[in-house]
This record gives sequence, structure tokens and C-alpha cells, in this order.
Amino acid sequence: MAALRTAVPLLALLGLCLGPAAAVTPLVIWHGMGDSCCNPVSMGYIQKLVEKKIPGIYVLSLKIGSNLIQDMENSFFMNVNDQVSEVCSQLATDPRLKGGYNAMGFSQGGQFLRAVAQRCPSPPMLSLISVGGQHQGVYGFPRCPGESSHICDWIRKTLDLGAYTKAVQEHLVQAEYWHDPLKEEDYRKNSIFLADINQERGINETYKKNLMALKKFVMVKFLNDTMVDPPISEWFGFYKSGQAKETIPLQETSLYKEDRLGLQEMDKAGKLVFLGVKGDHLHFSEEWFDSTILPFLQ
Repeated sequence: MAALRTAVPLLALLGLCLGPAAAVTPLVIWHGMGDSCCNPVSMGYIQKLVEKKIPGIYVLSLKIGSNLIQDMENSFFMNVNDQVSEVCSQLATDPRLKGGYNAMGFSQGGQFLRAVAQRCPSPPMLSLISVGGQHQGVYGFPRCPGESSHICDWIRKTLDLGAYTKAVQEHLVQAEYWHDPLKEEDYRKNSIFLADINQERGINETYKKNLMALKKFVMVKFLNDTMVDPPISEWFGFYKSGQAKETIPLQETSLYKEDRLGLQEMDKAGKLVFLGVKGDHLHFSEEWFDSTILPFLQ
């Protein structure tokens, strides 16, 4: 009994010294074009994989709309600014996220979550992992999910005819990150989403401050990507202005040189991580995900 009475205070003291077990940081994921929050072969698979590998983690897979069909349709046709506002509301009212969260966006979900980081700092996004996100936009639409679908052909024709018209900008998601290097002035003036979050019309110091608060900004580029044009947009690079053949990396862009988003300072501080993975758009192995991505979530 005496030994037991002695052991209890020692255990209590040990507990005070060590403190409570560290809570697992929650994860928020946002799917790409033509997908939904809970597709068992995409986002549902990722969610289960993370939950299996990191016991006790809370994973929120974002759903935009009241059901999976609406969620998929909204990835084509709901104004991105409205989607970001909806997500910010979801995150702010989720008590499990109040201490902060990591975020992982797939394809266009990558730049959408970056907008969340820049516009909605509460609750705080701790790290952002962009898997194939197009941070300088796209200038081409070689493929889209469901290649036999008439939606893909319709989107291509619409973008060719008038990507920067008000009606198209407000109602076609892909137009909102359409970046025409031959019409930079039209892009800067009329893009209602990408030109805003990329500080093309002036400097919003709040955007810059909020993005720089990230501990890590991880960008994954697919080295054999046939969907994103140009693929270097996944590393925040793009076509050299005025033509559509030569590309330049982030570090050679005016966005970086002028440090309009704080990316230069983040780069020098080691906060930017550029990862390349062999494969086409969003094609990666579970082994690669386990060894390369999971460490950023733990």
C-alpha cells in the first residue's frame, strides 16, 4: 500500500511534466473538378487512407451543396467566390477546427483552399498541400473528367468564345482561373477570382499576411500531366507573358519578384515545398502518398 501511495503522486507529477498528449491536427480536403466530397475511389479513398494511417484524426471532406450531385455540378458551375465563402462559413462553425487545421486540395481544390487561407484566417490554416492545383491558372483544357461528357466540349467552346465576359466569369468555374498570356490586360481586368487572389490588380496586404502565416505551402506537380496546361502552374509558374510556348518558374515571375503574395519571403524561409511525382494528373500510388504527403500531416 505504501508503495502504491508513493507511486500515485509520482505518476501525477510525471503527467504534469509531460503534459497532455498532443492532439492530432485536423485535415480539411477539397476535391477537384467533376468530383465530389465522398467518391469512394477518390476523396472517400483519401479520407479513409488518412484516417487509417493517422489514428484519431478528424478529416473534413468539403461538400458544396446539399447532396453529392450538387457538389459535383457546383465544381463546374458555382461562382468560386461564393464557394470559398461557403467553405469559410463551414470551417468557422466547426468546433473541431477552432484550434487550427491542415488543408489538402486536389486539382482546382488547391487554388480554392489557397483562397480560403488568404481570405479567412479564422480558424487558422496551418499548412496547405496543393496536389495538382493550378495556382497561375490554365490556358488550355485538353481533358476533363468524363471525356465522353458533353460538358467538356461545351466548356471548351465557352472558354474560347468569351472566358472574360461577365456572364461566363460568374457562372463557369474554369473561366475564373482561365489565364490567357496573350490577353494579360483582359485577364487582370476581368478575372473575378484568380486575378484577385494573385494580386493582379493591386496589393491586398491582408491576403499577403494571411498566406505568409502558413507553416508550409506544399505544391505537388504531376510530371506527366496531360490535363493541366501548362503543368508548371502546379508549381506557381506559367507562360512567359505575350506568348504560349515558353514557360517560366515561379521565381522568374513578377508575382515572385515583386513579392505581391509574400512567396519570395516564404521561399527564403523554407516554407515553400515543390514536389514532383511521375504520372498523369492526380495519378499517384498509395506508397508515394504515405511516404511523401503523410509526414506533412503528422
